[in-house]
Amino acid sequence: MSPMITSILILSLATGTIITMASFHWLLAWMGLELNTLAILPIISESHHPRATEASTKYFLTQAAASSLILFSSVMNAQATGQWSILQLEDPLAQTLLTVALAMKLGLAPAHFWLPEVLQGSSFKTGLIIITWQKLAPMTLLLLTWNQASMLTLMMMGSLSVAVGGLGGLNQTQLRKVIAFSSIAHLGWMATIVTKSNKLALLNLTMYILISTPMMLSLIFSSTKTTQDLTTTWTTSPMLAPLTMMTLLSLGGLPPLSGFMPKWLTLEELLTQNMAPLATVLAVSTLLSLFFYLRLSYSLSVTLSPSPTKISSKWRLKPNTSTLPLSIALPPSILALPLTPLMKP
Repeated sequence: MSPMITSILILSLATGTIITMASFHWLLAWMGLELNTLAILPIISESHHPRATEASTKYFLTQAAASSLILFSSVMNAQATGQWSILQLEDPLAQTLLTVALAMKLGLAPAHFWLPEVLQGSSFKTGLIIITWQKLAPMTLLLLTWNQASMLTLMMMGSLSVAVGGLGGLNQTQLRKVIAFSSIAHLGWMATIVTKSNKLALLNLTMYILISTPMMLSLIFSSTKTTQDLTTTWTTSPMLAPLTMMTLLSLGGLPPLSGFMPKWLTLEELLTQNMAPLATVLAVSTLLSLFFYLRLSYSLSVTLSPSPTKISSKWRLKPNTSTLPLSIALPPSILALPLTPLMKP
């Protein structure tokens, strides 16, 4: 793909998200989501591989269906109340439809099946856009309508997503699928807490993006695609192996790393609001996710792949990719826990 076309697509992607985030009219929000979807389709199918074409088709069908539901719910609300404002969603059926549509856009269970498949058919760079930037527009709509969305539906989908994300990632060896199930689990945490505290949901999203970005960048840097490939990371960069391990454990929410902060504050908020059973379900389900993060960390740091040569000097060579974004993104993904008192809502 030529640099000019890539620039236009990235600009369209950013414009679509910004239109949705800045709009207060349902038609503008819908238009931003559509622009966003149409801009990323050529990026997903760039390699012209059958898997990439299949991934872009699945992404298009799912996102188009979710956008149609959003438009349908806004038309129903306008018919019932005469209002097109995002902040005045009063029709109960429209509220439920919107919640389901946003869950489908985000990849919450039980509408999560597209995310692992799409991520597996995409490159790591495209996957990074899908699991970070593409979540901003639907999450903004969810944060704008948090007091009007169907609370029971969101909490059920959220807790189910955390469990499905943990169980789905247990049997995977492809890292892109592991990352997809990890994304589903983290989005479950956001959906569960958004009805109780939208500031905590925003904190969850911010920390998730801050931790996922360096993890994906480190996998791109070391050209790692499967669990078996992780064992050779030390040959690419001996320093990157322990840092990637800590990023994985941070994503799992292990203290004293950054990923523990949003989980700690979320559980504390649920317990304050007398929702101990839900907090217990979330905490236990997260142990499943933590298990496969530990398994990946074990492959990365403890095991060594069989090497026919006595000395592996691959790490001495100049890397093909820039290390500056990775160097900037790694510290906050590991060391942000001391900032917890500043983050309390």
